[in-house]
Amino acid sequence: MALDPVETIMVIKTQKRWISAILLVVIVTAGAFIWQTHTDLLPLPGSLAPATAGLRKVQVLDRNYIPLTVTYQNRWNFHDHIPLHEIPGMLQQAFVVSEDQRFFRHGGVDWQARLHALWQNLGALRSVRGASTISEQVIRMWHPRPRTPWSRWLEGLEAARLEKSFSKGEILEFYLNQVPYAAQRRGVVQAARYFFDRDPDTLSTAEIMALVVMVRAPSRLDVRKNPAGLIRSIQQLAGRLLQYGIIDNGQYATISVADLRIREAAPPVRADHFVQNLYQPAPPRDVRDSGRLRTTLDAGLQRIVQTILDHRLKDLKDRGARNGAALIVDHQHSEVLAWVNSGAYLADVPASWIDAVTTPRQPGSTLKPLLYALALEKGWTAATMLEDYPLSEPVGRGLHSYQNYSRTHYGPLRVREALGNSLNIPALRAIQFVGVDNFLDCLHALAVRSLQHHPDYYGDGLALGNGEITLLELVRAYTVLARQGIYRPLQYLMTEETRQPAIRRVFSAEIASLIGNILSDPQARRLEFGNGSLLRFPVQTAVKTGTSSDYRDAWAVGFNHRFTVGIWIGNLDHQATDGISGSNGPALILRSVMAELNRYRDTRPLYLSPRLVKAEICRDSGRPADGCCASLSEWFVPGTEPQTDTLPAQDPKNVYLQHPTQGMQLAMDPRIPADWQAFMFKLANRPHNTTVDWYVDEKLVATTSSGEYLWALQPGIHSVNARLRPDGSRQVQDTPHVSFTVK
Repeated sequence: MALDPVETIMVIKTQKRWISAILLVVIVTAGAFIWQTHTDLLPLPGSLAPATAGLRKVQVLDRNYIPLTVTYQNRWNFHDHIPLHEIPGMLQQAFVVSEDQRFFRHGGVDWQARLHALWQNLGALRSVRGASTISEQVIRMWHPRPRTPWSRWLEGLEAARLEKSFSKGEILEFYLNQVPYAAQRRGVVQAARYFFDRDPDTLSTAEIMALVVMVRAPSRLDVRKNPAGLIRSIQQLAGRLLQYGIIDNGQYATISVADLRIREAAPPVRADHFVQNLYQPAPPRDVRDSGRLRTTLDAGLQRIVQTILDHRLKDLKDRGARNGAALIVDHQHSEVLAWVNSGAYLADVPASWIDAVTTPRQPGSTLKPLLYALALEKGWTAATMLEDYPLSEPVGRGLHSYQNYSRTHYGPLRVREALGNSLNIPALRAIQFVGVDNFLDCLHALAVRSLQHHPDYYGDGLALGNGEITLLELVRAYTVLARQGIYRPLQYLMTEETRQPAIRRVFSAEIASLIGNILSDPQARRLEFGNGSLLRFPVQTAVKTGTSSDYRDAWAVGFNHRFTVGIWIGNLDHQATDGISGSNGPALILRSVMAELNRYRDTRPLYLSPRLVKAEICRDSGRPADGCCASLSEWFVPGTEPQTDTLPAQDPKNVYLQHPTQGMQLAMDPRIPADWQAFMFKLANRPHNTTVDWYVDEKLVATTSSGEYLWALQPGIHSVNARLRPDGSRQVQDTPHVSFTVK
């Protein structure tokens, strides 16, 4: 039925309204879609290099860029990145065929692959294929989003923009270095090392295929968890590569029969304690920002010294030694080369988490070279005569008897022999000469910071190592002797910065080189160590050993023309060992380490200052040789050579009562008859040709021609003093009164 004109006009108006409404909805929807797309698109990076903002933990490297630490906690692979031209070509081609076969032809999105994937997903009624291009996967790494159709749309747009900003090569290089694998590994380098313990350029064809297919489902196609499923995927990919001519029939045949074997990656060299020390204080900001810390450590040397130390401790296990440490420094460049602790965090090594390099221990006799260096600075010479007789010194209100290590005493001998044989009594004479406070100041100048007590706290025992210092402090102090008397801080990082080191002179070059000459002289140590001991090295090396009380600590430290090495053996729980000393414990390690350091290097003698002068002296007196004595040659700082008819210079000292001391308390033994008990009064620094009158409680009890008198003990509180009468003179000298108690 025909509509009348009015109805026709009304229908047309209605249709126009619907069309306008639909157009409005389309325009609004399109505008909202475009606006939302523009809003959700994220900015692209200015560079495909991983941003350091994602850096959580730096990687520590040795001097040759060998990793000392491995971390997978960062968002990006900062540490195992390789340029595209170093990645095997077959690996690149296999990835392109497997992940994005039209990678070099599309502009970021492979629409053909997307439509094909959509058809497959509809047919399977589930998602069986994603069809993401490599560029879109790169976008997904930079901008992680929920896996939704909207996210796929945005990834496509951003991938197109990515390909306009970067070349295909840059995108592929980033992808191959950052693609995620199982166990938080990223990139083909980390994956190759994790699964096969090899770098990509050494992988077999089957192993290359494995790296390629595992990225499809890192958890499902893990070679450790599902080797059968992985092999099936590898064979499918190999068939496609054979079809495209990327591999030949021979390679395909090897893949079909390949037996993929997991090789556990060898851990990096253990340098945990060294790494911890790097962060105290923290490294420079610019070094940390690079993601890597290149240190001075030599990983190869660290591994060798670790083996030497652990084997030696195994030999000494039955003698109660369970812990040890070694520190090696290139003192020419002030660089730490090895920082080794026994066991390196092994469960069967007690307290291996404690850094024995920085743990204070009693250094035994190892401080004596520093003490004698100070004494030489203050006027002694290598020919100065010292007395080596039994010695008792006051400690508190009692008396302590000092002995040499061998319990043998040699009478008068020269400084060279006293130091070379590490004799205790002459060392006490040395610290009494220089003063405990001055020696402590000298140690502080050498950056020995562990000794923080007042000089009275240590007393003369500081010469024998009664304080506690670290192996680090000891080796650092010995580098001063090796470096001609100059202190220079140790370096741990290989940086490009040209900072002026805080250097200072502690000893003169003449004194430092003379100490090195004594410590490297086998004849100087023959009394205690013999002529053929372990301390006689084939290359001239200054060597010193030390042993603390009750054999708790055994030390060996030495330096040659370039390296300074320190070794400590003991127990971190302070248990005593069964007679392990510096010469029978760590000395063998020191010898082995020095041999390793010299193995492939030219060697030369220790530095000897050209300013030193040589003079002939009498062996037994230190006086100038006169043709009537057994003579030998000795080195002297110019102006200190002994002159004819003179003794080696020694400072005059006040005469005082050495025994007893003020407030000393003596106890009589009830098991011994009282008449048989006596105490030796003793004078210090008594001049020659003097007679001594001994007064007890103001009464003259004896006159002697020596500085000693054996007094019969009597209970009570007493005072004693001595009156010295030079022969042929009426002048007398009285010592101060000393009060003491006999119980």
